[in-house]
Amino acid sequence: MSILFVTNMFVTILFVTTRTGDTMTTTAPPAPPPLTARAVWLTLIVVLLADAMDLMDATIANVAAPSIVRELGVSESVIPWLGASYALALGSLLVVGGRIGDKYGQRRTFLVGLIGFIVGSALAGLAPSAAVLITARVLQGVFGAMLIPQGMAIMAATFPKPMLRKAFAVFAPMLGVFAVAGPVLGGILIDADVFGLGWRPIFLINVVLGGLALVLALRHLPTVPARPSTRIDLIGSVLLAFALFGLLFGLVTGSSDGWNGLTIGSTVVGVGLLGAFGWRQARADDPLLPRSLLGNRGFTSGLIVGLCVFASFSGLMYVLSLFFQLGLGYTPTRTSLHLIPLTIGIIIGSGIANALILTLGRRLVLLGMVATILGTGILLLNVVTSGLGVAWWQNILATSVIGIAAGICFNSVFNTALGNLQPEEAGSASGSLSAIQQIANGIGSALVTTLFIGGLARGTESAMTTTLIVILAVTTLCLLAVPLLPRRAIHLEE
Repeated sequence: MSILFVTNMFVTILFVTTRTGDTMTTTAPPAPPPLTARAVWLTLIVVLLADAMDLMDATIANVAAPSIVRELGVSESVIPWLGASYALALGSLLVVGGRIGDKYGQRRTFLVGLIGFIVGSALAGLAPSAAVLITARVLQGVFGAMLIPQGMAIMAATFPKPMLRKAFAVFAPMLGVFAVAGPVLGGILIDADVFGLGWRPIFLINVVLGGLALVLALRHLPTVPARPSTRIDLIGSVLLAFALFGLLFGLVTGSSDGWNGLTIGSTVVGVGLLGAFGWRQARADDPLLPRSLLGNRGFTSGLIVGLCVFASFSGLMYVLSLFFQLGLGYTPTRTSLHLIPLTIGIIIGSGIANALILTLGRRLVLLGMVATILGTGILLLNVVTSGLGVAWWQNILATSVIGIAAGICFNSVFNTALGNLQPEEAGSASGSLSAIQQIANGIGSALVTTLFIGGLARGTESAMTTTLIVILAVTTLCLLAVPLLPRRAIHLEE
């Protein structure tokens, strides 16, 4: 979950519901009665609690990874999977999770997802081994895919239009707060060593937050009529999930532990399953990614650019945390504090993008990617010239620029990719883009972190230098796809 996911969903809600004759209720059953103001705010609190757990879980592992590896006594090759296992499971099943809510009822699916997420969090917090922890992270991702889409859908279906806008005016800033608070809270909890539990409270805190959300949801979460006719391509989702895990397992493990029959076989199976997923999507009656979207050059270009941007940024977030702790010797708390400028930069960049996206269109995407190259270049220059003696203000300068650039890219890439779509395509496109974001987060965190860890034998400075050069190369290569994006971004009619 991220600020981008919320922005993306908000764009879809407004884009579809503000156009006469193209409302979201065209194929839906009769809308539920409008909620009172009190019910609106209680529902908003429930959804915020659920999304806060997801958002903090997605970012908190960045800071906790070295502590987890040290306490469990496992090799650093486990680190890439702490974030990737969650993000890949979430991204692979996010679209089908939304359709499960449509088919069986969004309130019911929300409650199942919430309970499952709490169980997964408890299992992660009590995990006796890395294998159990990674399994628990996958479980969190699976149930998170059921949980996250329902909150937005319930709000869109039950909130009166003026209240919906007021709710989102509160929603997005609160998620910004959670994005900042996640790593900071993680660092503080780890260093505080609450009850001698070390890193475990970063997951166990979800039991408390989730329990509160569950009590409130059982009492106040409204019911939206189900649509039993909704079709679900569960086979496609499972093929995609196993393909991504197989491919990444082969690439990551092969790079870190050496190539053998298992890693080569896993890579081959992953590629084969990815081909099977493509074959399935070409023939399924209701594919995860509608075929009409794949024929839209602007949208597919947005998918490519988004995949590169999110993978690079997710990997960079992990590597920064590792560099601060393994290279500069920072504590988890100090590491999290040094990441705050990056998160604040994302919020600032998002504001800049919101103000300029309709004026600049795809030129704003270009601006954001150039700024990303600039910020990463500054960070590379710091490492090359100062090494492990880099000053705090140098880190803040680099991470602030990277954060602002990321905020600009996050908003502008998706808004531009949706620019020339028809209203009836917006919902499917938005869901697909959100899934791509999560998948890219998993791929980026796994591959970039593996690259960094693999270079540690040559020294932390060398590992960081190589990693940053690769990120710069990938981002620069992505610039080639920007001219293929729609010239103008999506326009929301008031």
